[in-house]
Amino acid sequence: MTITQLKYVLSVAEYQNFTIAAEHSFVTQPTLSMQIQKLEEELSAKIFNRATKPIELTEVGKKIVEQAKIIVDESNRITDIVHQQKGYIGGEFKLGIIPTVMPTLLPMFLTNFTNKYPKVKLIIEELTTEDIVRKLTDGHIDAAIAATPLENEAIKERPLYYEPFVGLIPKGHRLHNQKLIEVDQLEVDDILLLEDGHCFKDSVLNLCRTYKSDSSLHFQLQSGSFDTLIKLSKEGFGMTLIPYLQTLDLNEKDKEFLREFKAPQPAREISLLYHKSQLKMQLIEALKGTIDGVVRGAISFSDVKIISPIQKKEL
Repeated sequence: MTITQLKYVLSVAEYQNFTIAAEHSFVTQPTLSMQIQKLEEELSAKIFNRATKPIELTEVGKKIVEQAKIIVDESNRITDIVHQQKGYIGGEFKLGIIPTVMPTLLPMFLTNFTNKYPKVKLIIEELTTEDIVRKLTDGHIDAAIAATPLENEAIKERPLYYEPFVGLIPKGHRLHNQKLIEVDQLEVDDILLLEDGHCFKDSVLNLCRTYKSDSSLHFQLQSGSFDTLIKLSKEGFGMTLIPYLQTLDLNEKDKEFLREFKAPQPAREISLLYHKSQLKMQLIEALKGTIDGVVRGAISFSDVKIISPIQKKEL
């Protein structure tokens, strides 16, 4: 039994297809199939039911895969131990970031990190929260930056900063003349929202869920871009809510439409996430230290109320 064989098993279990698994393992399909067959012969047990499409795990195969994940993680930890002992910070590091954080946070720390740790090959991918959880669980990314808490026992969360929601309210809107707005003044059908899949939308819905909603309104829009929401809001199609860091890039004229909430301000918690197996911790600590150093001067709020990024189910 080899670590390589176990990695091949995990790949087939994930993709449920020998050919696709071989492509992602960077080997030929016959090589991968032969190694898995050798492992099955050694164990005297069938791991996969090849008669089904897609390929399925046998009952004993499910237990083997669970143990294989642990063994592969522990084998990777040996390399980490050596790197930590040598104080080495380098190698490939895959980072996922949610779309509503990527454009504001990434420019703040990327140059500092790459200059400080030139031996690190940082691979960054924009991912939804759902994809981040899946890829962290499957080991396809090493860490992620997303809104929390996610209430997932397999994932560790280390808060980076708390980012208040800010209202962008056009002229003529019922709340435009107020210096500060309150949560109980929000009406969900009066707010331009991001499209499904964005956790910021779910946070806004959680914020407004217990408040009145006018279902008679004939206009409703969901967009994947804060820029689109801001432009439509200024045209009078409704107010919108945006994260604090997004407001820093607005011009002075547009900032006249911004309205903060009364304290405690509703806010999202942005955290650095990684799997509980805690692999590549020296890189994770380096990344967190870099981000802490740059965000501390740009965003510092404590009197806030954290709004969950997980959409609450109505009873």
